[in-house]
Amino acid sequence: MTKREAVFPAGRQELYERNGYSAAIRSGDLLFVSGQVGSRKDGSPEPGYEAQVQLAFDNLAAVLKAGGCTFDDVVDVTTFHTDPEAQFETFMKVRSKHLGAQPYPTITAVGVNWLYGFDFEIKVIARIP
Repeated sequence: MTKREAVFPAGRQELYERNGYSAAIRSGDLLFVSGQVGSRKDGSPEPGYEAQVQLAFDNLAAVLKAGGCTFDDVVDVTTFHTDPEAQFETFMKVRSKHLGAQPYPTITAVGVNWLYGFDFEIKVIARIP
């Protein structure tokens, strides 16, 4: 079995250690990225849904980069929404800026009632080039 290798973006490892998980795990040629939210450097939520989604994608980009990947390497996406019906159009607008080229990755969107004070979370699996 391949040993897990933790991946952290620059400047955010303390937030992950405080909460007891890794930003991503590299295993073989795959990168499994933990759910990313629209958190500021201090861990607080970015106000406003669209800004929060954009910051979640920015945080995701930093984790992907730390793992040697880009959005082009993403093969599977799972998103979590606190009000999917009201939020989905805005999410799709932001998503298209980052994951808009075909072939699209697989995607699963899940409605939830709690995200630790956030309204959106995204987790992905990427193939490391």
